Amino acid sequence: MPVSVVRIWGFVLGIFISLSSCAQPESRFYACEVLNHEPWSRLLQKHVSTAGFVSYSGFRADSMALNAYLGLLSKCLPSATWSRQERLAYWINAYNAFTIKLILDHYPVKSIKDIGSNLAVPFINSVWDAKFFSIGGVQMSLNQIEHSILRKQFDEPRIHFAIVCASISCPSLLNTAYTASDLENQLHHQTLAFIQDTTKNHLSLNHLKLSSIFKWFKSDFTKHGSLKQFVAKYADEPIAPRAKVDFLEYNWELNGK
Repeated sequence: MPVSVVRIWGFVLGIFISLSSCAQPESRFYACEVLNHEPWSRLLQKHVSTAGFVSYSGFRADSMALNAYLGLLSKCLPSATWSRQERLAYWINAYNAFTIKLILDHYPVKSIKDIGSNLAVPFINSVWDAKFFSIGGVQMSLNQIEHSILRKQFDEPRIHFAIVCASISCPSLLNTAYTASDLENQLHHQTLAFIQDTTKNHLSLNHLKLSSIFKWFKSDFTKHGSLKQFVAKYADEPIAPRAKVDFLEYNWELNGK
């Protein structure tokens, strides 16, 4: 075969290989030292009330600081050298911070569920399936953090009172970052506060009217006992073993100030 033809075929083959490699998703994982979540704490203390209501306009005014923290999360993938508490705190903070980002990207909005109808992304079931951020070079969604990481890897039902879906019926957003050193106290406090919150649950001796969170994720709360036993650990009054259980309608209105 003439040299010129060889060169042409070599050039064509090079283009083909290049295009083929571009067609494959690139996964880049970055292990890093344990992340300092203090920048997130400062933002939460400025823009989240003690009752958990969020000033989204305040976060928007502080977008540079928020984006800087999100950038740290994106570049840093927890490694096996991190403790369980360090990894768990990281993923809870990441879920909450990127939820704030999601709301700000579509603000003003009355409900996080309204965002789904505005997403021009095919093959997603809900707004929580939208892959709008990356961590360690991998595109991710909020559902991936919640279901594939937090629920699957940690066997910790109290995460449902720590991650927040930006809605009135959600648990209150803690106005400080989750940290490994204080994680047990924070999870206990959030669970206690949510279960005893009469706007989220109505508890009496013979009748429990519970948040729909307990219906959606019942399997998480019943791995080591019944649902009533889990609730009773945090209730401020006794619960009868045969108490009736109903679930309240969820209010998806934005948890803004």
